[in-house]
Amino acid sequence: MFCNWLYTSYLLSAFVTFGLAATADEWRGRSIYQLLTDRFAVPSGTLESHCDTSKRTWCGGTWNGIRERLDYIQNAGFTAIWISPVNQNYEGPPTVYGDPYHGYWTADLTQLNSHFGTSDDLKALSADLHRRGMYLMVDVVINHVMSISTTPDYSGYLFKDESFYHPYCPIDYSDSTSEKICWMGDEMVPLPDVDTTNPTVIKRYGEWVQGFVKEYSIDGLRIDASDILTYSDSERHVQADFWPEFCGKAGVFCMGEVFGGAEVDPIANWQGPLDSVLNFPVYTALRDAYTIPGPGDVAGLDMSLLGNFLENHDLPRWHNLSVDPQSLHNAMAWNFMTEGIPIVYYGQEHGFTAPGDPDNREALWPSGYANSTTYQFITMLNQLRNTLIRTTDWLSTETVILTSSPHGVAFIKGTVISVLTNVGSPPSIGTHITTKSPYPVSMRLTNVVTCQQWVVGSGGSIDVDYSLGGVPVILLPSNQLEGSGLCGEQLDEVKRSGGQADPLGSSALSFRSRPYTLLLASWTAVGLGLGL
Repeated sequence: MFCNWLYTSYLLSAFVTFGLAATADEWRGRSIYQLLTDRFAVPSGTLESHCDTSKRTWCGGTWNGIRERLDYIQNAGFTAIWISPVNQNYEGPPTVYGDPYHGYWTADLTQLNSHFGTSDDLKALSADLHRRGMYLMVDVVINHVMSISTTPDYSGYLFKDESFYHPYCPIDYSDSTSEKICWMGDEMVPLPDVDTTNPTVIKRYGEWVQGFVKEYSIDGLRIDASDILTYSDSERHVQADFWPEFCGKAGVFCMGEVFGGAEVDPIANWQGPLDSVLNFPVYTALRDAYTIPGPGDVAGLDMSLLGNFLENHDLPRWHNLSVDPQSLHNAMAWNFMTEGIPIVYYGQEHGFTAPGDPDNREALWPSGYANSTTYQFITMLNQLRNTLIRTTDWLSTETVILTSSPHGVAFIKGTVISVLTNVGSPPSIGTHITTKSPYPVSMRLTNVVTCQQWVVGSGGSIDVDYSLGGVPVILLPSNQLEGSGLCGEQLDEVKRSGGQADPLGSSALSFRSRPYTLLLASWTAVGLGLGL
């Protein structure tokens, strides 16, 4: 009944215009659910196959499958989705690396990938997202195409003459010139490198992306391999001055894949040519701070960074790196409660444990799209973040570290204090994190993770005890919960601001904390079973 009411409200929403040309400022208030189309959902009436990732072949997911499961994404509070590339890929016998189920082996950009559906199917997905007040981000591959030969037939690509490509040479990663002009891949599956300095290439790419965004009402682009850094060279694959014109033609938010380690400056250099980048330094810092076992380097976190994720299609699953379930929740809380756009890779909400490619590209349907503990935790984080964005200036405030220790960190952003730890699930008797807050003694706060009341101590002190295990603590003044749908509060009806649907209205679930001792007991049992 509630879902029917909610859907009717969407149909009445003013947010039915397509092609919103969403800006960076508008994307900053979003949270993104990343998925691989082939592995997220099969359409109704289709048998859900056993998806053997080791075979690296098609498992049957489609754009219609995504559309039919949008409630699952929206009920968790997400306000945007990022889907894998939609363009035509290599078509032929399986390669030594399987089939292009992932979408990253681009052939002709002007055609769609028929494995995922028709043009009308993609348009229907975009329209349904917009009716719900959600954004659509599409992955695009610009740096290269795919071949099964180092002497390809170029007639099947957007650029049909070899003069638009760099001549074949394998990349020597110790040579910056080689990194710019040579081909990714290998001799079995080479990736012919498009010459993005060629004026004709620049012009045609601009014309293509302008029409592509308009036809499918796309709100943002994630750009694959926009640059994969070596720190001695800031233009390893595509030169920086290509992107302003390309993204200008697109007219939408552009987030690039700028791969690197923990160093900040090389990543930061790409904000300007691109609107945003995936934040590998924060990923590295969170991995080092919260994985168990791990180095526990909480001090390595840098508050000035944007773009937040813990998993993606190229990296091992978090639970492959960290055996403790609470480590995920603490790291996830960081991504949602500090600056940046939180991104959750599909399956993370079910604790998938695979290593890297191809195992981390599992089908989601064996999970039953269940309301798991982590799904509930994400729902709470999204509802809280969406409420803060709607009702306060939280989004524009800076995060300030209150205290840090070997056990964790406490920080404040706006009115919200988060205390995150690497203690893990098992009880840690005698372990505390104590911090000063700006709040007066005896002020009532609520920990939205457990819905427990907290009272500020003398001198504004807040003390977090880990005798029940390392659960994240997120505190805000209790009177700010009104209308949030959190901790027993009613969820306000969908409100609108500036002609756009309120992001909070996209969350159909109201987070009610179970008696948290039961959750702690189950997490502790899991931890003990893993030898923690």
